[in-house]
Amino acid sequence: MLSHLLALAGIESVAIDLRRRREIEATHRAGILERDSVRMLIDTGVSDRVLRDGHEHKGIDLRFDGVSHRIDFQALVGASTWLYPQTDVFIDLVEARERDGGDIRFGVTDTQVLDITDARPGIRFADADGVGHEIRCRYLVGADGSRSLCRFEVPATERQQYFREYPFAWFGILAEAPKSAPELIYARSDRGFALISQRTPTLQRMYFQCAPTENVDDWSNDRIWHELQARIAGRDGYALHEGRVLEKSVLPFRSFVQEPIRYGNMLLVGDAAHTVPPTGAKGLNLALADVRVLAELLERAIVKNDTQALDHYTPRALARVWKAQNFSYWMTTMLHQLPDATDFDNRRQLGELEMVVTSESGSRYLAEAYTGWPTP
Repeated sequence: MLSHLLALAGIESVAIDLRRRREIEATHRAGILERDSVRMLIDTGVSDRVLRDGHEHKGIDLRFDGVSHRIDFQALVGASTWLYPQTDVFIDLVEARERDGGDIRFGVTDTQVLDITDARPGIRFADADGVGHEIRCRYLVGADGSRSLCRFEVPATERQQYFREYPFAWFGILAEAPKSAPELIYARSDRGFALISQRTPTLQRMYFQCAPTENVDDWSNDRIWHELQARIAGRDGYALHEGRVLEKSVLPFRSFVQEPIRYGNMLLVGDAAHTVPPTGAKGLNLALADVRVLAELLERAIVKNDTQALDHYTPRALARVWKAQNFSYWMTTMLHQLPDATDFDNRRQLGELEMVVTSESGSRYLAEAYTGWPTP
């Protein structure tokens, strides 16, 4: 997306990726897009496929104490989210870059970052055929994910890293089954959290809280469905549509932020700079928000020769990141069963959920944060 936005401003870039294109396209990933993420895809000419193939979600259900409570985004804040998997976002973007003559190189190896404090930083790598290359540039952007090497190019004495480890993970499945709900259900039960999501009319993604050390091989299909049904059961008789489990995995998660996210002529975006728990559906959206800000500042630095513009990147991007960290932490701790929770903790948690669904102000905050804060 950054490469695409820079091209619209007449700025050349080269994007490299460790993985091969087909590998990325075949990886099933979650995908709840905020309204501004959808607008970015459409308004910058990437694709309008999100409106044709995606699914507009005008709200979510918070389910607790055996009853579902709808949070109506449209009624509360006049906004929606879209269910549109990250894989499809990637396909739209790479096709747009091909259409516009973008330089993207997949399947590279042996990457080495060079001279980030010099006027011409660079990167050295071997391409998919094993041929070595070195690229020098005005600015180097580290978008290399949660296991980022680029973030460690910032000297230890110059960086601050903030962590929050969680004592649980998500057991995720991809199931061949009809939809169990038209929109997402976030369920809190005495057995732990569950998320009921969708992918297509015949493929569904669901999760339930588990220990980070859980072994997927210990879970048969019958045991998985029994656990999911137990976590969403209630006096309204709601039940999930079951089917063949195609994939299962354990997803540990944590909160992380590195400051600053600019050092010399290197800038960090997305998971390289920060990660959030998946509960608030913020990961991809934060990455897109980062590059929206960064593209604007790079245009000022390169086209208008205002190099001081990049001094604003860390404070502007991280202002949104820390709001998202707070929201994701809040959603996570409100809905998950904490290992050392007392009876008081459990009753307080239910009281918090009751406050959210019965207070217009509480529901409005959730709706505003979930659909995304408008970007100036």
